[in-house]
This record gives sequence, C-alpha cells and structure tokens, in this order.
Amino acid sequence: MARKVKADPSRQPFQYPLKRPFVEQDFTRLPGFRGVTRAKWESAVWQRQRSVKNLKEFKAVFGDFLPDDLLASIDRDQREMATMAVLIPPQMLNTMDERDLWNDPVRRYMLPALKDRHPEWPSHPLASRDSLHESEMFAVESLAHRYPTKVLAELTHTCPQYCGHCTRMDLVGNDVPQVKKLRFEHAPKERCEAILDYLAKTPSVRDVVVSGGDIANVPIAQLEDFVSKLMDLPNIRDIRLATKGLQALPQHFLQDSVLQGLERLAKKAFQRDITIAMHTHINHASQVTPLLGQAVRKILAMGFRNVRNQGVLMRGINATAKDLLELCFMMLDHAKVTPYYFYMCDMIPNCEHWRTSVHEAQTLQHDIMGYLPGFATPRITCDVPLVGKRWIHQVADYDRVKGISYWTKNYRTGIEADDAEALTRRYEYYDPVYTLAPEGQAYWRSRQAPGPSAQAASHGK
Repeated sequence: MARKVKADPSRQPFQYPLKRPFVEQDFTRLPGFRGVTRAKWESAVWQRQRSVKNLKEFKAVFGDFLPDDLLASIDRDQREMATMAVLIPPQMLNTMDERDLWNDPVRRYMLPALKDRHPEWPSHPLASRDSLHESEMFAVESLAHRYPTKVLAELTHTCPQYCGHCTRMDLVGNDVPQVKKLRFEHAPKERCEAILDYLAKTPSVRDVVVSGGDIANVPIAQLEDFVSKLMDLPNIRDIRLATKGLQALPQHFLQDSVLQGLERLAKKAFQRDITIAMHTHINHASQVTPLLGQAVRKILAMGFRNVRNQGVLMRGINATAKDLLELCFMMLDHAKVTPYYFYMCDMIPNCEHWRTSVHEAQTLQHDIMGYLPGFATPRITCDVPLVGKRWIHQVADYDRVKGISYWTKNYRTGIEADDAEALTRRYEYYDPVYTLAPEGQAYWRSRQAPGPSAQAASHGK
C-alpha cells in the first residue's frame, strides 16, 4: 500500500517553482529607450556608449517614472556620500522596476539615495577605504597575495558598471567628491610582466583569480595573452576569470572576438590539464535574464569548468531567505550559473546601511539550507580583515552586545611572515552599530560620534 506523502509546497516557508518569469523586459517601455532596436540593444558597443554616467542621463532614461524627491536624494548622495561614480549600462537599467524606483533593489545598490542610508551610522567607526588590506599584500603592483596558494591579479581599475558597495572603492572608477582614487603607477604591460615573473618564482601559488576592476574592460587580446602566459607556468593549476560584466553587459561576452579568445583559452586549459572557470557577481533575481543565460551557455560549451556567482549580502537587496533563494534558483534553473559565495558587505565607508550582522547572516545561512542542491547552496562568508574568507559559522567567539566577533586563521599572509602570533591571535570583525541593543550602541557612541555628513542627512521619504 502506497504511503501518502504530505508534500504540499504551500506549507513550506519558501515555495517552488518560482513565479518570477525568465525574460528580457521590454526596454522600449522606458522613455529613454523608445525606438531602440533589438540589434542596437544587443550591441556591446551601443550598451557602453549609452551607459548612464550622471543623473541627467538617468532622468532621461526613466522620465516621469523617476520621482523628483528620489532624484534630489540621489543628487545629494552623489555630492556628500557616494564612494563610486555613476556608470550603469542599459542592460542593468532595464532590470529596475520603473514603477517603484525608491524600493527597487538594483537601483538601491547601484545608485544609492541619501535617504537610503542610515541617519546616524552611515559608516562604522572603524571602516576604512581598503578594509581588506589588499594593497598592503601586493607582492608586486596589482597582485594581492593574501592566501598561501592563491593570488588575485587586478588587471584594470575600471568596470563596465560601478556598484555603490564596491569593496575596491579605494581604487576602482573615477574620483568622486568623497574619494580621490588611487592609481597604478606602472602601465598594464609592465604590471602583467611583473606578475608573471613573481608567479614563476613562487611555486607555492597554484591558483590565480584574474580580476580588476573587471576583465570585461580588458581588451580580449590583452586578456588572452596574459591568461595564456599564466597557463605556461607549470605551477598554475586553477584560473578564475572574475567579471560582473557577465550580468551587467552580457553583450560583451556574446561578441565573436571575445568568444573566440575565450574558446582558445578553454582549449589550452584542457590541453595543459588546468581548470579554468568564470566568476560573476549577481545580487538580485531581476538581473538573471536570457541574455545572461545565452552568454553563460556559450562559455560552458567551450569547456569552462563552471560559471559561479559570488554575490554580496546586502540589506534591502537580497538579505532575506526568500530573496536569496529566488536569486539562486533563477541562476541555477535558467542561466546555468552556480551559486557559490555571498560575502557580507565589507566595512568600507558609507556602506553601513547595506551591512548585516554576523548573527543575521548565520540565521540566513540556516534558513536557505535544504532547498538547493548541496553543490549549489551558497556559503555565506565573512571576509575578515587580515584573515580572509571565513564561513559565517566559523566565528571563534562573539560579543553580541558590542557587536564584535572574533576569528582565527590558519596561515600567514605576506605581511605577517615574521609575526610569531599570527596563528594564535584573534582578529575582530564588527556588526553594524544600528543592529545592536541600546547598550551596544552607547558603547560605540562613547568612542566615536558620527561625522557631520551623517548628522546632516535628512531622512524619511
């Protein structure tokens, strides 16, 4: 006798199948794109040329859909708080909900308004421009050697889009009133040669992440030449190409010249028994579209081992179980992108309203377990300064009142080669102050008052 299985999906906290459609929204619904042809829309050159670079252009795209109070709040934010310049491709503008731009998650992280930010704590008192100390760990310029067997090669300081929460806000993009950006001292060719020379002399490194900025802004001939030379080094076994451009500007990866260059790299990787993969950066389900899926399928078909997503956990964008699971299923079911990591938003200036506490992240990791396949269940990760990535439950100790978590490490970075206590020290990470109980908030107020820019912010729509 068959046993009745009670599997009513309506009784589950999260319901599957998804109701969100997998479509490219009709871009001609937006005033700025009326009359635009499909051929233009699918052109990478057109997308780059029409990327929004200021609020006048943003207003031209959305017209009367953009409320005056939101435009004014974004304008103040650009002048007083923003750490990143404005650069948004049409592809991303089209993923925004024009009917409610105040609450649209893509707008909220790509083009923040002053009223989005926390009125008292726009920054944690201990926030810093290079919160992960990457530049201190440069073995040569633009090559960060943070882990024993892995390095990060930053080939460029530009991206096809700029996100408000960018962890490399110290380097990436154009200057803004709040941040004068740093710049590489040497030309790209000289930096690439120095990187390859260092790696040839450092056999302990087997894994290279090629990033920036964004590889989508590196000419394909230059990218192919560098990655091909990486493959000629006998110690390099894994190569990962990192790009948010895969979802921000999939048109770039659908160009014949780019596809041909990537295919040659995939073939060489197979011949050399090297694993090559691509990592992207998708933060909300609305960004998972057929053009993204088309580009990913072409990349997988040429022999890339995987296309993985490394998103950032952000309040108001994806920091609920529903939002995170919907995003993961959209990527997995429709675009063939594997959910991989969601990093907690880093402790850089003016990003506090996006950050979550460690205990919130632990709860979220618990709440998403059991729905996705194990290989596609993302790990929520805290990138602890001077430590590196740690799964959210690896915390060694946690003062919930003060919002201070303590972490340990099992390796030395390049800046700790002579530090006898590096492997026994506990390293601190800090929750957003506004998530703490009154006693904890008082603790931080007694140590540092919010800056005048935060006190001057006018909140409440």
